[in-house]
Parts: sequence; structure tokens; C-alpha cells
Amino acid sequence: MRIGTMLGADGVNRTPADLVKMAQRLEALNFDNLWMAQMMSYDAIGALSIIGHATQRIGLGTAVVPTYPRHPTALAQQALTAAAASNNRFSLGIGVSHKIVIESMLGFSYAKPASHMREYLELLGPLLRGDAVQHDGDEYHVHGVAVSVPGAKRVPVLVAALGPVMLKLTGELADGTITWMVGPKTMEKHIVPTLAAAAKGAGKPAPIVVGGFPIVLTNKPDEAREMIAKQLTIYGQLPSYRAMLDREGVKGPADIALAGDENYLRGAIDRLHNIGVTDFNAAIAANDAVTTDRTLEFLASLK
Repeated sequence: MRIGTMLGADGVNRTPADLVKMAQRLEALNFDNLWMAQMMSYDAIGALSIIGHATQRIGLGTAVVPTYPRHPTALAQQALTAAAASNNRFSLGIGVSHKIVIESMLGFSYAKPASHMREYLELLGPLLRGDAVQHDGDEYHVHGVAVSVPGAKRVPVLVAALGPVMLKLTGELADGTITWMVGPKTMEKHIVPTLAAAAKGAGKPAPIVVGGFPIVLTNKPDEAREMIAKQLTIYGQLPSYRAMLDREGVKGPADIALAGDENYLRGAIDRLHNIGVTDFNAAIAANDAVTTDRTLEFLASLK
């Protein structure tokens, strides 16, 4: 299992120089991947392009970029630029986001997210391969467009797929999934088998499964979960995440968080590996620098 961690979702204000310094530290700790959230701050692909130019080995990826605000051709250009800047260490995580963001805040229709994603992937895949696109669909009409960025190779595409329809089209048209608010039981019984079956049916290799989890190394797990419950309340209210938490049979985000000592965390991460999670994405849920550092160092020790 590859071990990575998340930047951009912890509310910490960092300059571009701070982001580069953090990425270089993670690379020195031998992390496999650095994932960056797309929040109302830095453009994640742009920030990772800067980071990619300043690092040598660590994998870089978005977790995740919403599709609706960006035309597939524009997103393909950005992704291939990040790939070229990082010597092809970049993976593109995308998702449909949530109705409250896409429809209420940004003004796009969120009536058919799955059909939107299918059409988006049908365009994005060929564009990332450098193929010329001829496409007439419900949302996009693209004719004779091809994208070419010197030095860039094909970019892996990961979809934030949770429901059965989205998982099926991800298995058919993308390289894997990247999840959040999905507990281990749901990962084992729903995400991994549904995605794997779709990929196999499409004649594709075994998919990438990136599992994102809140995590903290602590001797006071109950206090940590109480803090996490307050920090992540909104995620338990968004319909797509709420559905996953209900499927898991838990009350809220804190119930799937990994909070405990080294033995507990090691066992929980091993369980995910055995389930079929190929990449662990650690969203460190600490309220002080010392705990953050200790958790990072523990995760690095798993390598």
C-alpha cells in the first residue's frame, strides 16, 4: 500500500513557499504521495505544478477538482501541464462535488451528475491521451480539439465515486477512485468489489483505490474523536457522504476516523490494505504542531 497525506483542507494558511517546503519534507520522509484538496483558495493543479517542479520523487494528485466549473479541454491542459512540471508524477482526482456547491453557489444544474461525469470522462480520456476529439453530447460539443504538452505522458484519472452508478462508469472509463467519508466495511463490501467488477468487465487492469481518512496518533482517542466530530460536522450532512456513513452504520465522520496509538493505527491501516485499498490518504486531524509531526513520523515509519 502506498502512503500519502493531504494538504489544503486543514484550514492552515500557507504561502506557495510553505507548500513547497512541506512537500519537500514529505518527500524526505519517503511518503509516496501528496494529495491536495481543491478548496476556495489555491488552485490545486496549479499549486501541484509548482510543487512538482521543486520535488523529485513524491507522487502528486488532486483530491479532488470539481468538474462542472472547468471545461474538459481546459482541465486536460492543466493536468498535462502539471504532469510535465512533475516529470509525470501527477494524478488527476476529479468529482462532481455537491449540489449545494455546484447548483446553489455556482449556478450550474446538478440534475444529472452521473450522466455529466460519463460525458466528461468520454471527453477527458482522449484529450489526456493527445487524441483529437469529435464529440456531440448533452452538455459538450467539441470538434477537432487535441491537447499536446511537451514532456507530458498520459495522466491517471481518479473519480470520487461512491454510488453504484458512478463506481461502474469509473471502472469503465477511469483508472480508479478516490474516496472520503467511506468506512472500512463500506470499502470492503461496496466500493472495492463494485469498482473492480466494472473494471474487469471493461477489460481494464485492477483499479487504483485511494482511501482518505481522518487520522491522528494519540493516547486520548475519545478526546480526539470529539474534536474531529466538531471539525468535520459538515461532511456528515452532505447527502453523498451521509449515504456512505449510513451504509457503514455510523453516526458521523468521527466514527470512521482513525484515532489511537501506534498499534491501533497500524492495525487499521493494515485492514484497509487487506480490503484492497491501494493508496492510503491521511488527512491528519490534529490541533497542534507536535501531534501533527508525531502522526506524520508514524506514517513515514510504515514505509
